[in-house]
Amino acid sequence: MILPRYPLTTGLELQTFEFISEGTKGRIPKLVLFTQTNLRDFYILSFGDKDKFTGDIDDKVISNNGDSEKVLATVIATIYAFTDKYQDAYIYATGSTKARTRLYRMGISKYLSEGKRDFEIYGELKDGWDDFKKGIDYNGFLVKRKKS
Repeated sequence: MILPRYPLTTGLELQTFEFISEGTKGRIPKLVLFTQTNLRDFYILSFGDKDKFTGDIDDKVISNNGDSEKVLATVIATIYAFTDKYQDAYIYATGSTKARTRLYRMGISKYLSEGKRDFEIYGELKDGWDDFKKGIDYNGFLVKRKKS
């Protein structure tokens, strides 16, 4: 996926990424975190605005900064960078609300053919996982980088 994206900053472990969204509401700091779970090679992707007081992710705020495509492309760039280092990682993501999960589903659907070139992409249903298909209301998403 070749779309404009924001410059990223990260640490050596490539588990925390920061960037600045620039749009109609100004400059908004964003965070992307990959948190390891107790399952081997299983990480949770968290994304949102960086709280200016705590430095933590605020995944409930609605920025509406007019740059959603560029933000999506930047988050996807973090997934590529993360899986370059952690090649066996499974990455789980879901929205903090049903509406956000729907937005993520729409973003995945829009770039599904490009995404499937490099990743295995699954949707979470009540009774398990399914290969991601457009038009299905998933509860969450799981991706794993394909071996080259």
